[in-house]
Amino acid sequence: MKRQLPTDLAQAIFRFFQDYLPAQRGMSLHTIHSYRDSVILFLRYLTEDTDRTTDRLQLRDFTADHVIRFLAHLEAERKNTIATRNVRLAALHTLARFLCGHDPEHMLIFQGVLNIPFKRGAPRVPIDYLDAHEVEALLAAIDRTTATGRRDYALFATMLNTGARVQEVLNLKAQDIRFDPPHQVRLSGKGNKVRLCPIWESTAQLLHQLVRDGDLKQSDQFVFRNRRNEPLTRFGVRYLLHKYLPVCNGQGSREGARRPHPHCLRHTTAVFLLKAGVDFATISQWLGHAQLNTTMRYAKADMDLKRQALCQVFPEVLGAPAISAVPLDGSRLTSWLRRL
Repeated sequence: MKRQLPTDLAQAIFRFFQDYLPAQRGMSLHTIHSYRDSVILFLRYLTEDTDRTTDRLQLRDFTADHVIRFLAHLEAERKNTIATRNVRLAALHTLARFLCGHDPEHMLIFQGVLNIPFKRGAPRVPIDYLDAHEVEALLAAIDRTTATGRRDYALFATMLNTGARVQEVLNLKAQDIRFDPPHQVRLSGKGNKVRLCPIWESTAQLLHQLVRDGDLKQSDQFVFRNRRNEPLTRFGVRYLLHKYLPVCNGQGSREGARRPHPHCLRHTTAVFLLKAGVDFATISQWLGHAQLNTTMRYAKADMDLKRQALCQVFPEVLGAPAISAVPLDGSRLTSWLRRL
């Protein structure tokens, strides 16, 4: 049987993920995984659209027409939002830009892909966060008499304490935790940026007990693990959140009661810090935001802060107008009406 050589598309994709993204661009593992998912979806669509198997696809199939139809497929068939559609397009743009420098023979085709614009009109999704009663309900629903319950309690306590992203908490290792005062954890965020975050003494004790119960042999092992002794995943955290808090009121959302998502715990910490009077610069460093504008959006999310600000702005003017007496002869009737 004749041996089949890899296609030019297969070779290009291999170089793209093996060398270009990690070595030349220095992209984080999370970004590479996002690009990988986008390329996989595009290849699956190409196999259906061209009626060929993946090993038969060529670089000439990576055209603007195919990409445009793929993006339409994401919105129509997979029900993806405009934001998700633009994320997939960004990955394909990066791939096309890489191919322009490594395969100039097909540069005209790849430039057509680069000319596909991002779609505007993505709705601004309101920030969802939990109120104090929902936080209490979440933690109270966990049975701390079991090992699994103690793990879950420590997980959500750490997420609420640090306001860290889900994956940042799941990547936490025993060596990243300082159990002695001053208690703190070391988090690895977007772009492989490392930051230190203080934690309460109670959170440090929960994590210390979890490390002891888990019998971690090495300090570089992940703290949060499942029953198979494998690292807990983002999907597992979502399942646990829905298990202990099936529905939340969706503070900041216009949709009323809805199922919470793990990222809303990060929003909850940010809003609570803001209510406590912590300045935006400190909150930005706490959450690991690259830009202060990202943190400023929390000022728009909390209605209590808006009501408090409203009460501080000319309260006597904004109150109900005082109705003074009007002369019966009507001499000052017009001026009285204007004051109403």
